[in-house]
Amino acid sequence: MTLLFYAQPYDISAEGFHFRNMRDYDQNASDHANRYGDRVEEFEIQFIDGELIDADFAKAWGLNQANICPFIEAATDWEEWQKTHFIIAVGECGYDFDPEAVDPDEFDVDIYEEESMKELAYRFVDEGLFGEVPESFQHYIDYDAIARDLSFDYSQTVIGGLSLIYRCG
Repeated sequence: MTLLFYAQPYDISAEGFHFRNMRDYDQNASDHANRYGDRVEEFEIQFIDGELIDADFAKAWGLNQANICPFIEAATDWEEWQKTHFIIAVGECGYDFDPEAVDPDEFDVDIYEEESMKELAYRFVDEGLFGEVPESFQHYIDYDAIARDLSFDYSQTVIGGLSLIYRCG
């Protein structure tokens, strides 16, 4: 996985630079100057290229100059499911996090890989969440009504091109 970022100076008389890791960023930022020779210290960090999930991850993270280092570490070290969990918890549910000590497992979020609430209703009936339902009785269940009821507690989102249904704890 390769990530590409752009450091856009807040100083309008300076040009920005691309970087892929903290070593590149530190080298470019340490002696970056505007057209008058003054040192540039503040940059807006932009996510330019990477996997779809990493773009969503950067948006949920609130990528900036102060948290770029822990973001790059998390983006390269975390599994896709951990990133998804974080994106939903922080980006959708509004959880706070400390970039220096974040653990995606600490967020209370239920996530289901389903295309619709109706599919989730079928899954819950099949898994026995409504108790034992005889097979002959399953044809009389109003899955649309269950799906409407589920939509009060669950929400849908698309992350990295994958449709997910979630509930914040």
